[in-house]
Amino acid sequence: MANVSMLESDASYFARLAVQYDRQGDHDQAKFYYMEAAQALLAAQLAGSTNPQLAEKANEYILRRDQLGERVVTQTPKTAPQMKLERADFLLRQALDEDEVGHETEAVELYKEAAELCLELRSILKDDKAKIEKMATLAIERVEKLRNISAAPKKKNPLVYVENNKPPNYRPLGDALSDGRAPAPSGNAPSRNVRPHANSGNGGYSQQEKDVLRKTSGINGRKYVPFMPADINERFAFPVPFSDKDGKLALSAQQKKHFKEWVRPEDYITNPQMIMAVSSFSVKQTIVSDCSFVASLAISAQYERKFGTRLLTRIIHPQNKRGDPIYNPCGKYMVELHINGVPRKVVIDDYLPMGRDGQLLCSFSSNRSELWVSILEKAYMKVMGGYDFPGSNSNIDLHALTGWIPERIALKSSSKPFDKDKEFRKILDKFHKGHCVVTVATGPMSEADATRAGLVESHAYAMLDVRDVKGRKLLMLKNPWSHLRWKGKFSDQDTQSWTPELRRALNYDPGSAQQIDNGVFWIDYDSFCHFYECIYINWNPELFKNTTCLHHTWTSKEGPVKDMYNISDNPQYRLELKNPGSSPAAVWILLTRHITDKDDFANNKEFITLFVYKGGARVYYPSKPDPYKDGIKINSPHYLCQMVETGSQVFTLVISQYEKRNTIHYTLRVYAQCDFSLTPIVDPYKHTQEITGEWKGKTAGGCGNYPQTHMFNPIYQVSLDSASTCHLLVELRAPREYSAGIEAKPVNISKPSALGNQQELSSGNYRSGYSILRLDSISGGVYNIIPSTFSPGQEANFILTFSSSCPLKVSRLQ
Repeated sequence: MANVSMLESDASYFARLAVQYDRQGDHDQAKFYYMEAAQALLAAQLAGSTNPQLAEKANEYILRRDQLGERVVTQTPKTAPQMKLERADFLLRQALDEDEVGHETEAVELYKEAAELCLELRSILKDDKAKIEKMATLAIERVEKLRNISAAPKKKNPLVYVENNKPPNYRPLGDALSDGRAPAPSGNAPSRNVRPHANSGNGGYSQQEKDVLRKTSGINGRKYVPFMPADINERFAFPVPFSDKDGKLALSAQQKKHFKEWVRPEDYITNPQMIMAVSSFSVKQTIVSDCSFVASLAISAQYERKFGTRLLTRIIHPQNKRGDPIYNPCGKYMVELHINGVPRKVVIDDYLPMGRDGQLLCSFSSNRSELWVSILEKAYMKVMGGYDFPGSNSNIDLHALTGWIPERIALKSSSKPFDKDKEFRKILDKFHKGHCVVTVATGPMSEADATRAGLVESHAYAMLDVRDVKGRKLLMLKNPWSHLRWKGKFSDQDTQSWTPELRRALNYDPGSAQQIDNGVFWIDYDSFCHFYECIYINWNPELFKNTTCLHHTWTSKEGPVKDMYNISDNPQYRLELKNPGSSPAAVWILLTRHITDKDDFANNKEFITLFVYKGGARVYYPSKPDPYKDGIKINSPHYLCQMVETGSQVFTLVISQYEKRNTIHYTLRVYAQCDFSLTPIVDPYKHTQEITGEWKGKTAGGCGNYPQTHMFNPIYQVSLDSASTCHLLVELRAPREYSAGIEAKPVNISKPSALGNQQELSSGNYRSGYSILRLDSISGGVYNIIPSTFSPGQEANFILTFSSSCPLKVSRLQ
């Protein structure tokens, strides 16, 4: 559960700010903080506070907010010289930061740029002359000190200039392409989603994996490289405002209709701030069709406020020494997003689209002065190709924001039945423990049904709460539009369902709720299951003791287009669980396909899945043995397989793609509560020879059930050049309409007692189109190989592939 005292403390803090701004006549800020104070009090009640006055106080704040009405104080943007002074101040703070950590060259450059701006401004901004002189003096003295031109400055500690906004502190982010080690988490931030050294075998990425990550860094024509150690030295301070070299983002059709100009925060805000209060209630979507992303922002903000874990604030740079993202008057920001298998660096400027009515045409905070909503949205929209975003789902968006494990639960699925009660109990238990965040989505519905219900078709909602009160199962949801709410059972208009007992249990007053149309509402679980289509759960990866991943490419030429009969060429991995005790351990496997083009994202025709088999050896037939976990092919970039296992076991993981026609790049990540190892399956075969043959006329002799004709089948002789034992694999490919098989007969072998020669030297049951004969640890020597169809007279061409761990020669005898 959330920390009640922390929520009450937040409410007190927000209330003081609200009163302060109210007295100053800044009604815009006052309304925002009155609402935040009220929401914090209501959240404290829901978290179990015993203070009986919280609801009354919350209503007072809501009433005062309403009294202020829609009055908005017009903010006067800063003048150009004032903005230059802000940039000079920021340059100086960045220089002090570099100075403190010993980066002398970078510090000198920044000090010089700060001093030049100050010298330019001291005759212009006369009211700030003393401050400007102080800044210029400090910058010049530090340059001289670092260059050893003059004696040290008189001040014993010239760094005391830094007061409130301390220089950014660049936390180590790990080297995604070198040693693969996860950095130590900062504060209570979750560990980053990179491959930990302890569980990755060799601890580093292979050259092949580096190539994969490099290839999939190019997304929609722009490069987004993995976070590297050098990124801790990213420069954010400039004497002139930063402009993204990639240019302005493409606008959606709706944005273009209302667009006036691109603006920077200082063009319409007097005192821009990055974050004033991380709040789910302040997130407002506009005309960009990214409801799933905005819902993801809302639920991440609520989690950060509720549990004190930095989900959003840790990914925005620059930051102060406390790890809080700060407003940059120089206009450059860097956002860390989990894209294509690893955390990646997304650099943007602060230009935002403004409409002719003076309102932003992107998502924003209801507090006009804070920027975090717009900045995070812009970073994600840049990766996705622009504001003309084709749409996504919140599973994908939340994974990009947080790196948390995505699970999709379909309420109406033909392939997997929805266990209504089981899923509710799971969410109820895990949500309040902070193990997950949840978003939901409606499906298609008629306009009449949507209007009557107060819902939006094919729309994402954030889940803010879930309760079971005396058998009443209820969900609290938020529409990212921040208006338009559920009108059915347990809505704020439903006076019958909200009994006094239920109101007290949930600390909910429908009358007060009607005064705040912020898109938040309660809905009963039965109605939810009727109107909604999907539940998206993103799980905290820190629930697992260990995690590791592999990045690979599966080319279009490897294996058949369809793997209904043959999966021998599919990528396969050995997963060994090291869990010697009797306690069950959760093991989750996440397959992520890398996407580099917006059209691929919008019209995803690639269906992927994962099969799990027991044994750890290469699997050749899809159903021999039957899969331990049978995958369902989906066209989402993420596929999650969940297992709970007891004891030490070995599994084979097989990647599958429906009608494989294109090369795909992917990441395979395993999370486990026990120790494990994950390695690609490497076959022992080093020597290969392929032969084309045919069954025709007399040589189409059929299987051993027909002895009079079977003897005339083609015979191939293979010589294995080994004095001891070796491994042999023979693959037969034939038309699928025929069932085919292989048998081997020793002719002249050196060690008849070899273990492999004691097994049946045949491929077993005849199979459609594809059959294998796998002989491990057999004696070196000469064998006759006989391919045949099941019935005589079945004429066709075939291909035999011989693979061996020792040198081999193949010739046709008959």
